[in-house]
Amino acid sequence: MFRQLHYQDRVLSALDWHLDHLKEYKAKADRLAENNPELKHLPPIDFTEAAWKEMKRCNRLPASRHHVPFSPRRDGCNRPVPNAVLKVPTGGGKTWLAVNALSCIMGRYLERNTGFALWIVPNEAIYSQTIRNLRDRRHPYRKLLDLSAAGRVLILEKTSRLIESDVRTRLCVMLLMLQSSNRQNREALKMFQDRGDVHGFCPPEGDHEAHRGAFAHTPNLDGYDDFYPVVKDSLGNALRIIRPVVILDEGHRATSDLAHSTIYGFNPCFVLELTATPHDMKLKEAKIPRQKRNANVLVDVSGRELEREGMIKMPINLDPRQGTDWKSTLHAAIERLDRIRQESNRFRADSHRHIRPLMLIQVERTGTDQREAGFIHAADVREQLLIPGFAEDEIAIKTAEQNDLKQPENQDLLSPTNRIRAIITKQALQEGWDCPFAYVLCALAASSNLKSMTQLVGRILRQPHSRKTGIPALDECFVITHHAQTALVVQAIKRGLSRDGLGDLAIRISSADEEEDSDRIGSVSRRILRRPEHCKTRIYLPKVMHTQGEVRELDYVTDIVAHIDWRGHDTSRTAERIPRNAQAADTQMRRIRIDERNPEILHDRPSGATGEVLEFDRTHAVACILDVVPNPFVGWEIVEDLLSRLRARGFDDSLLGRMEGHVIEELRKDLLVERDRMAEERFRREVLAWRVQFRLRLDGNNWKMPDHLRIAAPEDSQPMAGKSGGPLRKSLFHPIFDNDMNREEREVAVFLDREKTLAWWHRNVARKQYGIQGWNRNRIYPDFILATGRAGRTERILILETKGDFLDNLDTDYKREVLSFLTEHFRWEDTLPAGRVEIVGNTGETVQAELVLMSEWKTRLPAFFAHPPDGRD
Repeated sequence: MFRQLHYQDRVLSALDWHLDHLKEYKAKADRLAENNPELKHLPPIDFTEAAWKEMKRCNRLPASRHHVPFSPRRDGCNRPVPNAVLKVPTGGGKTWLAVNALSCIMGRYLERNTGFALWIVPNEAIYSQTIRNLRDRRHPYRKLLDLSAAGRVLILEKTSRLIESDVRTRLCVMLLMLQSSNRQNREALKMFQDRGDVHGFCPPEGDHEAHRGAFAHTPNLDGYDDFYPVVKDSLGNALRIIRPVVILDEGHRATSDLAHSTIYGFNPCFVLELTATPHDMKLKEAKIPRQKRNANVLVDVSGRELEREGMIKMPINLDPRQGTDWKSTLHAAIERLDRIRQESNRFRADSHRHIRPLMLIQVERTGTDQREAGFIHAADVREQLLIPGFAEDEIAIKTAEQNDLKQPENQDLLSPTNRIRAIITKQALQEGWDCPFAYVLCALAASSNLKSMTQLVGRILRQPHSRKTGIPALDECFVITHHAQTALVVQAIKRGLSRDGLGDLAIRISSADEEEDSDRIGSVSRRILRRPEHCKTRIYLPKVMHTQGEVRELDYVTDIVAHIDWRGHDTSRTAERIPRNAQAADTQMRRIRIDERNPEILHDRPSGATGEVLEFDRTHAVACILDVVPNPFVGWEIVEDLLSRLRARGFDDSLLGRMEGHVIEELRKDLLVERDRMAEERFRREVLAWRVQFRLRLDGNNWKMPDHLRIAAPEDSQPMAGKSGGPLRKSLFHPIFDNDMNREEREVAVFLDREKTLAWWHRNVARKQYGIQGWNRNRIYPDFILATGRAGRTERILILETKGDFLDNLDTDYKREVLSFLTEHFRWEDTLPAGRVEIVGNTGETVQAELVLMSEWKTRLPAFFAHPPDGRD
């Protein structure tokens, strides 16, 4: 399974909160309509707007969207439709979030694990990639769907056979391209024609009363009316009757009136949009007068959050070549690719993680009849690549006429057996093409086609395995341009980042060679030094170290998880929590279907009451917990132990089969809780036994503060000012620019700068500088590091993690506990190993790690400075 990241947890938590309120307000609206028959002839009450206003009242919406009013949506029958937009930048795992969100919507809002989801994508590249992954039972996307639907998942295309019983007994997911659903497209009109492979949704032929009832219940059905109304047996009608959940990938592509009316004409029960750049339709864009639609953005994920989680390669290193020989530019790109390849080979030998660096090459011409003098052609570049040693099968051309990536051996670019090293294109690699191994963009056509280069920038941003390596060459990406103005290229890259939802990172572009003058790229990257009074001070901070045998940094997997013993795990708590009554368990997931003879009657019955005999799949259950219990034999024992306890409580094979998904879900919950408990227990035990230490050491295994930083800032950036308007005086590095911090962090920095007992303060940059490993996988990257001092003597170092109050959740509690525990057990090393150089500093220093909520800092920080350690006043 994919690792769940903090911002993904935040997205799904916000969606869960929204679904709960939608369900609550929908129930109120239904009761009101039921108790007041006179409302029957009025439009249905819009419960979606009431739920959204509640979110706004509770400050649950993104701050950047508070001024944007809610935009209601209605289906083809004028019923309110819940709509939410997840703003996630390119490379943020939108498909993974979509699969998780679909599971939440089905289980939490609709309270069933079967039904129909219409997954709409904007182009063929995304379509092919998504359907391939969803059909692969080994892929994490499909595993998650199987888990949420107890393995009963059916992946469909628009030409697939569709039967009503499949929708009742399975989770059906149909992939559809946006163009295919457009009613004005000839290919799409087939969706609304009679088909011989769509069964069970329309009334029987000849039952005129039933057909009239179907039109009465769903007025926007297509039909014939020569002599009497007859509903067409079409896919479009089946969708209108089913009322699917719609997942709209790249939702900003579907803002036109035509796309909107087509999608909502399918009568969806929920529409979830995922996009990096939400689009608010302006009045002048709408074809219908006075009609305007805003994007109902539920969550806004920033580029910095992606970078913090290691999802993207940053910074972007720009190397603009001003010569007229494009071959020299190409060879410079090849040299860069070779250096990255050498680093990847060493990294693979040390970590067994496979990374094969790729280069994208943008050319001016690709057509067979366009190879003429004065233009850089794909065939010319291919010939030039063969000279330094590229093999024929290591080069792929991706154009409208030729697509080498469609060859069977090239379809999986992440495979260790794939040989592709260079991909030549003009502008064919746009949204949907995804290969995290792409590191170098050689833009030979940048001067003539900046727009295409802008689109290609996003194709080199994804980080392999969504995890940083700690090696700069493998955690950054490179753009090498030929004969293009530097300032124009920088602006084009910024536009590309903004287009991919990474606008807040648009300034983080640096020179390919950090030792060269940053003016080469328009002064975007800047080298800042320590203040003169601190330039020679050696500053060390403690790391969490494993000291058994070789002293090294603590590794979560090797030193914590690998020592968790799952043998003999007691599943009694899980077994007792699962409801004994089958109907009580089934109330969480129910099937609601339309009566075949009377469409106005809805049948509500438990999900297991289909007459289908199901068997509990032990192999599937073990596979679902392998990410927690890595030993499959032990996992089998745990599953068997749980099943035996459930049988002892009266669960027979039939009931176990029907409840498989719920049983696995509850087992995973308990295993995750137990894993975290045992991981914390081991971590604390190892610290108390001194096998894991948090201390300033005398053997060189400390984190050392660098003597300079390279930051990115716009050319017109102004240094941050103190409260009185003057410059900051106590920041360790100078200058500090306004754009480097958010508003709350700037307030903290200004306060610190005024504190008399403070020696210096430093804004720590996540993933780039100091991090602390706890008993969970992800490190804690504190926001500030500061030191107090008197008469040139450093007395105390504070490692400060600040968080907003809306993040005061389990993650915040975890960070608080880790920092408090490590502070409590911090100490200096007493002995000096032979041959080692003693740390420059005072052995009386203390290190204190704190987590402070944003609402607390105005009281907590003054108290910290007012009460020095050891009772000194």
